[in-house]
Amino acid sequence: MASVDDIETNTAFAKKNNASFPVLSDAEKNVALAYEVMSPLGFSKRWTYYIGTDGEILKIDKDITPLSAGEDIANNLEALGFSPK
Repeated sequence: MASVDDIETNTAFAKKNNASFPVLSDAEKNVALAYEVMSPLGFSKRWTYYIGTDGEILKIDKDITPLSAGEDIANNLEALGFSPK
């Protein structure tokens, strides 16, 4: 996960939500700009990029619903041929 919030805000978010995954703090918005997810209002869009081990973008999911995001990611990974470990 990447966020344009600062490291302190992301750390508080991760602790509050018991996140079991890393959160990239992109406060300077370099990554968000590179992936073209910045909105004109200054926040990033909720898009999920599926990137292969070779760096190739396999899929971009622009239809994100926070309540089903985990299940959607699992389904997309399976559809792309990744199996759960």
